Amino acid sequence: MGLFSFITEAGSKLGGKIYDITHDEIDMTAPSEITPEQINEARAKSITENIKESGVNVEGLNVTVDGDKVTIDGKVTSQACAEKLTLVSGNQYGIGTVDCQLDVANPEPEAKFYTVKSGDTLSKIAKEFYGDALKYTVIFEANKPMLDNPDKIYVGQTLRIPA
Repeated sequence: MGLFSFITEAGSKLGGKIYDITHDEIDMTAPSEITPEQINEARAKSITENIKESGVNVEGLNVTVDGDKVTIDGKVTSQACAEKLTLVSGNQYGIGTVDCQLDVANPEPEAKFYTVKSGDTLSKIAKEFYGDALKYTVIFEANKPMLDNPDKIYVGQTLRIPA
């Protein structure tokens, strides 16, 4: 699929998870620094967990992070699956680029991606792309499980808009 840009300051944050992941067996009372490599490892682990939680089936998943860039590869059944995994990977705080190298078994037309702006609603976005505000459900369904409520989108979030 290629490279996709995301807003690095948007998305879910790892917060204390980074320390937990990088200092699993270290004395918590001792002073410690977290290296960039450890942050990359923590982000890769978090993205891998988020992909597994998404319910999208992917064979041979490999996630690598280098700074704000994540590369995902493996094999999925459809274009929609590849796009969802791209969004799961990119909608994490600190990630600015996703290099999607997923092999798609059944290619189909690619969806568009849209970055949520202040004042946006799924209805407003549906009106812009489809000419019908009631088609917000198409966008909502296309972004499950990242979205669990059509009223809960945030500025900077990237959404999949099916063709």
